[in-house]
Amino acid sequence: MPRVDKQLRRIGRTLEKHYRDVQDIEFTIERGKLWMLQTRDAKRTAQAAIRLAVELAKERLVSKAEAVRRVTPEHIDYFLHPQLDAAARSAAKEEGTLIAEGLNVSPGAAIGQIVFDADVAEHWAQKLKKKVILVRPEPRPDDVHGMLAAQGVLTSHGGRTSHAALVARQFGIPAVVGVVSLEVDVQRRQMRTSTGKVLKEGDWLSIDGGTGEVYAGELATVVPDVTDPYFVELLSWADGFRRLGVWANADYARDAERARKFGAAGIGLCRTEHMFFEAERLPVVQSMILARSTEQRAQHLAKLLPMQRGDFVGLFQAIDGLPVTIRLIDPPLHEFLPSHDELQKAIVELETRLRLSYGDPEALEAELRAKRKVLDSVEAMREQNPMLGLRGVRLGIHMPELVRMQMRAILEAACECVREGVKVKPKIMIPLVSTSAELQLQRALLEEEAQEVLKEQGMKVPYQFGTMIEVPRAALIADRIAEFAEFFSFGTNDLTQTTFAISRDDAETGFLSEYMQKGILTRNPFATIDQEGVGYLMELGVKLGRQTRKKLEVGICGEHGGDPASIAFCHRLGLDYVSCSPFRVPVARLAAAHAALGELKDQR
Repeated sequence: MPRVDKQLRRIGRTLEKHYRDVQDIEFTIERGKLWMLQTRDAKRTAQAAIRLAVELAKERLVSKAEAVRRVTPEHIDYFLHPQLDAAARSAAKEEGTLIAEGLNVSPGAAIGQIVFDADVAEHWAQKLKKKVILVRPEPRPDDVHGMLAAQGVLTSHGGRTSHAALVARQFGIPAVVGVVSLEVDVQRRQMRTSTGKVLKEGDWLSIDGGTGEVYAGELATVVPDVTDPYFVELLSWADGFRRLGVWANADYARDAERARKFGAAGIGLCRTEHMFFEAERLPVVQSMILARSTEQRAQHLAKLLPMQRGDFVGLFQAIDGLPVTIRLIDPPLHEFLPSHDELQKAIVELETRLRLSYGDPEALEAELRAKRKVLDSVEAMREQNPMLGLRGVRLGIHMPELVRMQMRAILEAACECVREGVKVKPKIMIPLVSTSAELQLQRALLEEEAQEVLKEQGMKVPYQFGTMIEVPRAALIADRIAEFAEFFSFGTNDLTQTTFAISRDDAETGFLSEYMQKGILTRNPFATIDQEGVGYLMELGVKLGRQTRKKLEVGICGEHGGDPASIAFCHRLGLDYVSCSPFRVPVARLAAAHAALGELKDQR
């Protein structure tokens, strides 16, 4: 029926032109006559949605602005991570291998063999070439090497801004955290599901960091193509519409390179303490913390200096010509030491072995003395609420030689790079400031060290000092803070925690879900900025800060920087940039364009 075929094609083109979208049509042919029954916009995959938007714009059926609007952040996110095959997922659910669900904190699918220890994860992955999933009750900071070696991370505790979630997002590692229905037994190297099913080390596991689903066994995956020309072209159009800059949180050169590839215009947060957790550095850091005198501490800091300098050289080289915001050490020092409970357990075991004469007495005595020494220091540093204790700027004031070393490392690295022809734009960020006097004192100390380094190097390198606004008081007195800060960056993870008086690591697996179910909160404030409370403090901080310093640069570096709804709010506040994990940069670029286009639409 060539006549009917020709007629159907003509009607299809007419409908597509009228609705300005690809159509899903229903028709029938009766006695040689074509009858049109129904038409609707066609359903499509993420790849198809992006390709169709670009093609429709090129055919002038829609504008480039409309093409950008039609693509959602979820479409972009799909291109950045492996995904579980839809058919395999459905089959697994029917077979009953969906064993648990938790918080979807870092998107993407991961399949591997279960391991319960970071060292084992690293050994299996690097030496035995096995794919592994690191399963922990809640990873400690010194488990990072195991997380980096793993295909994915699964924890039974923790929330969206827990250490595991932050590291996973930064490195693009699929992760599901806060799976409270799983009972993880590290000692027995097994985990038990809510139905009593036991999975042991070496068993296969599949996790989906985008949905929070956990499956027993191996599921098939599909890997999207980030070099897809339609994907690249659509994002370039989005860049032309957005006003808000998009930077990235990156602690290592490899992160910075990835961020730049994804379109980041700078580094909005480099967490220097993450560099200290590397296996070969941690013993030096611990010795520095445990030093009994200033002289001893200086010796250990001298060992750390070239390590930190090398880190910053790598960052400056990777991000050549773009700004790099380096946050000075933030967490309390006890995080770099073994936990109090672990030490007590080790001491009891050593005492038992000595009593039973199980092992070399001299070696056991020496190990016991060393453990007791560390325990004494951990107990001396122990605080009831360490997240509100000796950390951030307070630690820098209490232990000035530590931040002096970091300042020296930054500027020595900058000078080295300038000599090599690399353009550097270092921005030094002082964390957890709550008074202008703190910032004034800390900046004066660091300025003194900076000038000393530049004099030694015989060079002039421009740099800036700024601070994180992450406690309510800092936002309330932002006009006075701005007297000593050349830029602000809202640390919305801690600002949310301190504004709500909610523990960010416990709330999401505790009462927060109940609050949302009962309508007390409509959204998780750790996933999307609470505009009425935290947002009000941000608005006030921007207003007061720019009253003192008219051209004050203001950004955001909390995890909210990759959330589309939060990005739209930051656009409305007049922030200069958002900073997010490298793998969220393309999503943020699109969301920033949507915010700008939405504003233009409202103005009409």
